[in-house]
Amino acid sequence: MNLQHIPQIKHTDSGNFFLLAGPCAIEGEEMALRIAEKLVGITDNLKIPYVFKGSFKKANRSRIDSFSGIGDEKALKILRKVSETFQIPTVTDIHTNEDADMAAQYVDVLQIPAFLVRQTDLVVAAANTGKVVNLKKGQFMSPESMKHAVQKVLDCNNENVVVTDRGTMFGYQDMIVDFRGIPTMQQYATTVLDVTHSLQQPNQTAGVTGGRPDMIETVAKAGIAVGVDGIFIETHFDPANAKSDGANMLHLDYFEGLMNKLVAIRKTVNSF
Repeated sequence: MNLQHIPQIKHTDSGNFFLLAGPCAIEGEEMALRIAEKLVGITDNLKIPYVFKGSFKKANRSRIDSFSGIGDEKALKILRKVSETFQIPTVTDIHTNEDADMAAQYVDVLQIPAFLVRQTDLVVAAANTGKVVNLKKGQFMSPESMKHAVQKVLDCNNENVVVTDRGTMFGYQDMIVDFRGIPTMQQYATTVLDVTHSLQQPNQTAGVTGGRPDMIETVAKAGIAVGVDGIFIETHFDPANAKSDGANMLHLDYFEGLMNKLVAIRKTVNSF
């Protein structure tokens, strides 16, 4: 996919990887704008093509009392405000066919969650909006099987499709990244590595997903080294008190340092 098909994306001629980053969930307007302002400053300085990420709704919670959102329309309007304030594209995930048309009115990229990527009706609904579609690889799926999910989008006359690897289940409560899958999936579509979700430790007895944020830099650097097209990272200025996925998010204070390292690795990779 040509990155220039994403509205308002910048620095596409820089030779850098592109970045999808932001909080797991939209918790409020102030937090979203605060995170976006920081990330826009970093990515503009380093000339990284950037898409702000934030879930307007969290439908796939372990427990019924887990945070699921501040209200669909309220959160989507905040995503629109982020886009208009900083002149950047935005991405959010959808969970139902009805979500596709609603979210498409506010964001530039529709993301299909890993658990739902084999749901044909949902993928088709997203593709039919004409928006860029980001397909998360199911934790239970092989890289090769993602060609069928990509084909569903292409068959809707929508060539703007991206595939994201978010790790593969390794036992019941851990995940692993098989970097062999990146060049495999690049045969089908532009490919992104979701660093933070790949470090989740799901299915904990407490009903709250754990994670290994200490390994974010390691996995991210490895992804750039093997030539992934894009990087996906969730970040927050206070992960310990984030309402969703705080256990595996990167603290916002560490974001710039990591990006500097990844840009340097990318420059080296590009020199070969």
